[in-house]
Amino acid sequence: MSTHDSKRPFRLYLITDGTLMPNLEEACEAALAGGVRAIQLREKDLPVRELLSLAKGLRKLTAGFGARLFINDRVDVALASGADGVHLGVNSIPPGAVRKIAGEKLMIGASTHNIEEARRAERSGADFITFGPVYETPSKMKYGNPVGIKKLSEAARELSIPIFALGGIKRDNMEEALGAGAYGIALISGIFGQKNIKAQAEKFMRMLK
Repeated sequence: MSTHDSKRPFRLYLITDGTLMPNLEEACEAALAGGVRAIQLREKDLPVRELLSLAKGLRKLTAGFGARLFINDRVDVALASGADGVHLGVNSIPPGAVRKIAGEKLMIGASTHNIEEARRAERSGADFITFGPVYETPSKMKYGNPVGIKKLSEAARELSIPIFALGGIKRDNMEEALGAGAYGIALISGIFGQKNIKAQAEKFMRMLK
């Protein structure tokens, strides 16, 4: 993993869900104040102008904390807002095509739910992947049963790019996911679904150190 460390100074990847928080920017600011250094803006239902406006606001906010900003799926919004990267779904434009458009301007994350998707993302040029759901979680029910720790471990052994364990990650099972070979963890409700976002972020960050 050492070749990726300079490019990837984060081990907690926090993903937004506007349904969990009345003010998305305030929630992100609280998480950043708690030590989070990578946020993925994942508001799929927003019109593109609104998304771009929000992305620009978050770009300023994350820059102030020395944190990275990723935009879900929209390469155009990522480039226009000055974000650090883009995060691609399984049915999105492939990482290799993003590289042709953006060159080295954007880091590329990719969502994967099984070993085959993970292999494909790495072959196509993703810098890192999320893998899951590892544990049961309401937001990922549509992807079927959790993949489990064994599959996470297999993927971690096979891939050379960092894997972020996603889906039902909590403080009491995080060590298990990291022990299985995950480089880091990806969270939504584990931080954004909590009353005190900053305090919750601080707890996770302490454990990751």
